Amino acid sequence: MEKEKSDSARIFNRFAFWKGHQAEVESPSKSSETEEKNGNAVIDIENLNIYIRDNHILKNVNLTLLDKKITCIIGPSGCGKTTLLRSINRMIDTTEHLRVEGRVLVDGEDIYDRKAEITHIRKKIGLLSQRPTPLPMSIYDNVTYGCRIHGIRNRKVLDATVEKYLRGVNLWEEVKDRLHNPASALSIGQQQRLCLARGLAVEPQFILADESTSALDPISSKHIEDLFAKLRERYGIIMVTHTLRQALRIADYVVFMYMGEVIEQGTAEELFKNPQHELTKQYLSGVFS
Repeated sequence: MEKEKSDSARIFNRFAFWKGHQAEVESPSKSSETEEKNGNAVIDIENLNIYIRDNHILKNVNLTLLDKKITCIIGPSGCGKTTLLRSINRMIDTTEHLRVEGRVLVDGEDIYDRKAEITHIRKKIGLLSQRPTPLPMSIYDNVTYGCRIHGIRNRKVLDATVEKYLRGVNLWEEVKDRLHNPASALSIGQQQRLCLARGLAVEPQFILADESTSALDPISSKHIEDLFAKLRERYGIIMVTHTLRQALRIADYVVFMYMGEVIEQGTAEELFKNPQHELTKQYLSGVFS
């Protein structure tokens, strides 16, 4: 037992400098964490099971995801992280032979209820994919695409929206003189920031990020991380990452998944400094990845 504790502490020490914390930082008390969850919970996932044909992909997932916090989902490849993320805004609906059991509640609304309206749901919850996916149109039209879908046509409003959100992702100064050029002409890092601006322009409550920095160079990755740190003042951010250092740098909460199940969850400090489950300890120490 003492060896396990020392191994866990060593893992935390190795990562702690990335977030500017001392390894001895105390975890918040359980009571204060519970109060925080009760005050800020926006998405509740209850007994979520997802099947594709006979394959049980997600198994009895129960999570509370908080507004104005960054939650990082970690775990080995194929453990169900992306499926979980895409289930939160029903981007998995086009999967053949899909069966969903359980509930995903956003502001108390079950998004898998038969009466749930998908466009309304996706306005609340934006998705930033692993690789940037600019639409085959201009920079300007990319940012305003969602606004037009939701009925905004006033040119002055659209102009102001484009500037506001391109500034918000630190892209305005780089593209303000070529707004009507094809978005595909931008660099990969610029395209990812453009896609983020496009998602923010419809004023979602949550941002889902699926390995959103893995295809980027280190400078572009830092841009996105810095943006997330700033954006959590207004949005809840749920991100899948394979990079443990990234999770410790920016996460408020961490969820560890394995074989379709949530094995452990807690604050970044709690989970990295003192993991409770043997699988979590093995993953953090590099036994499997």
